[in-house]
Amino acid sequence: MNIHSPVYTTENTCQDCYKCIRHCPCRAIRIVNGRAGVIQELCVACGMCVRVCPAKAKKIRPDLSRVKYLLGSGKKVYASLAPSFVSYFKRYEPEALTAAILQLGFAGVSETALGAQMVSAETAAFLEHANSGIYLSSACPAAVDYIKKYVPNYVKNIVPVLSPILSHTKLLRKTFGENIGIVFWGPCAAKKNESDRHPELLDLAVSFNDLVQFFASENIDPEKLEHKNSNSMIPQYAEEGKIYAVEGGMNDTLRGVKNNIRFFTVSGLRNLERLFHDVPDPAQLGDCKIFVECLACYGGCVNGPVMPNDDAGTLASIAQIAKGYNGGNSLFRKFDLPITEHTFAEPQHEQNVTEKEIKSALALVGKFVPSDELNCGGCGYFTCREFAKALLADKAETEMCVSYLRQLAQRKSNALIRYIPAGVVIVDRHLRVIECNRRFAELFDESTVIAFDSCGLVGAELKLFVEFDDLMASVLESGGELQRHHQVCSDKILNISVFTISPHQSVGAIVQNVTNLELRREQVSEKARAVIQKNIVTCQKIARNLGEHMAETEILLREIAGAYTVVHEKNEKTDKLLSVNDHNK
Repeated sequence: MNIHSPVYTTENTCQDCYKCIRHCPCRAIRIVNGRAGVIQELCVACGMCVRVCPAKAKKIRPDLSRVKYLLGSGKKVYASLAPSFVSYFKRYEPEALTAAILQLGFAGVSETALGAQMVSAETAAFLEHANSGIYLSSACPAAVDYIKKYVPNYVKNIVPVLSPILSHTKLLRKTFGENIGIVFWGPCAAKKNESDRHPELLDLAVSFNDLVQFFASENIDPEKLEHKNSNSMIPQYAEEGKIYAVEGGMNDTLRGVKNNIRFFTVSGLRNLERLFHDVPDPAQLGDCKIFVECLACYGGCVNGPVMPNDDAGTLASIAQIAKGYNGGNSLFRKFDLPITEHTFAEPQHEQNVTEKEIKSALALVGKFVPSDELNCGGCGYFTCREFAKALLADKAETEMCVSYLRQLAQRKSNALIRYIPAGVVIVDRHLRVIECNRRFAELFDESTVIAFDSCGLVGAELKLFVEFDDLMASVLESGGELQRHHQVCSDKILNISVFTISPHQSVGAIVQNVTNLELRREQVSEKARAVIQKNIVTCQKIARNLGEHMAETEILLREIAGAYTVVHEKNEKTDKLLSVNDHNK
């Protein structure tokens, strides 16, 4: 993550969907560990990745803290509002918005459209005296950077005029002094490149989103501000420059230029790429001049990367811009500020790769013959060969190839299903077989095995050969899971586990034939019962024998005890008689 660049990625929120690759006209994205980072030297800050990122992981550099620092520096700071502000802030009257910005601490608010009028006047003067040929506008910084980097042969065709914002800064500094601060507010990320390259003219370029956050942090609501007596736009209101925000707006301000000039507009960098794919020989033009208004955003600035997705570029937003246009051109305007700037090429050279290297890269994702190259675009690249070049340039990872991952997952799944020691079946919501293994077919009759060997049972209705289809139907309905042990099906005893794969769409089941196991258990149980019965009989015999022995012993002991008692009694009588005799004597 490089937050010092105009566009960057918050890696922890990137969801590796590759949508940014698919939409980036410069292929300025590198995937590392499944996360899409911006390659700054290739990026032209068009902001397309910001606009399309579903996870909002692509961000435009936030410079609000730097704006606050500039406002607290003691300088007088002026705001330059992009022409598209009337579309972004359509709830507010321009005077209300101006009053709110002034309350933030700005010394004044001006329209960037004033600089656009200067650019149109300078461009018209240049075209009027130019020779026949093809000329390209200099107004859109992202489009200019794209030409510099990716079609550098046509840099010489760019009209040598500063952009509207840089022209506007020159006007403001001439009017209010060189020692002022200037902050551009707009829908564009590429303006940050301009402020970084020309800090002597433009201090900061900040998005409309940041302006909304600034208002919120200061508890300012433009709708609640009293603005009847507020200062108007300075040094004056713009006129025809307001139309620059929409596709073809610049050309409207150039209408009336003579000398056989034809005006065209191309918006979107993809369309610019197509435009330069086939350029006519200058000799074929004759005395004709072709001027192309080049815009990075489809439909113009009104569809910039921070403009609301729900109404950006709609007819309503275009009408919002158009109603401020007076229908005039800029041909009559005169000014004495130098706004000439020549553009120089910065070509980005692709890595030279051989056919052998491309084939080796394709082999890494299981593509060995041309028929393997599906060109599905799942990786974000339009062709498999383009993806292979990205692999060789360390801009991509093999895991990005959806078909390769699917084949890999399928092979692993097939291996697991094939060798798992149980029957496995997966069915769709109509209870038709999607996949199963041979062990599953073997749970049934011989015809099922034959059918499996011929077609794998794919598409077969489960109820035709399975008695537990009701269990799978119930799991399809509930979206949960279910287990049944010792389920009797025909002559088999089965343990069945049914589970959801995709809620209400597909379920799977693992089926184990436990018939033999149960039979063995029954045999063991029968033997155990026999042993127990034998033990009982033995115990009974032992008890009986023990009882008889105990009875005999008891009788014997009683007899012995009885005899002992008689002898004892006789002895007592004898002792008494002897005692009496002794006494008588």
